[in-house]
Amino acid sequence: MRIISGLYKSRKIIAPKKLPVRPTTDMAKESLFNIINNLYYFDAVSVLDLFAGTGNISYEFASRGTEQITSVDQDFGCIKFMNQTVEKFDMPIQTIKSDVFKFLEKTKIQANIIFADPPYDFADEQFSKIPELVFQNNILLEDGLLIVEHSKHTDLSKLVNFSYSKSYGGNMFSFFEIV
Repeated sequence: MRIISGLYKSRKIIAPKKLPVRPTTDMAKESLFNIINNLYYFDAVSVLDLFAGTGNISYEFASRGTEQITSVDQDFGCIKFMNQTVEKFDMPIQTIKSDVFKFLEKTKIQANIIFADPPYDFADEQFSKIPELVFQNNILLEDGLLIVEHSKHTDLSKLVNFSYSKSYGGNMFSFFEIV
């Protein structure tokens, strides 16, 4: 994976092959960050990266100047890799090893942008639980965005606070807002 823009532009980050991840493709990531760039100043937002995996999305935010980034993943190997990368590049990313659903039930953290990249094979009930918990527990700040990455075979348009979706190849991003 590579960082697309900002302070660490063009840096390649090589994750161990044994991690249970499916990183967001460069094309999809670049398109996503073009959308976000038109809505927010990166140095003025806080980010919560759920199912963070390798930290791909968190690194991109850090490279673009975001100072408040929390990355959550339940896999010890992913957290260890992110911590090593964060230390190597001196990035402002806090990692939390936790089941994302348990984290969302208990956290007091609030963020302007919440990015969730759960496994594509999640059941519909698991996908619907993400926005449900985010909005029920007031985790998304006013004028914020919850972005859920999923396959084009999953339809999240009927979920609470759904706003719109964008498709990039086999990847989809569904956007949710406080209404």
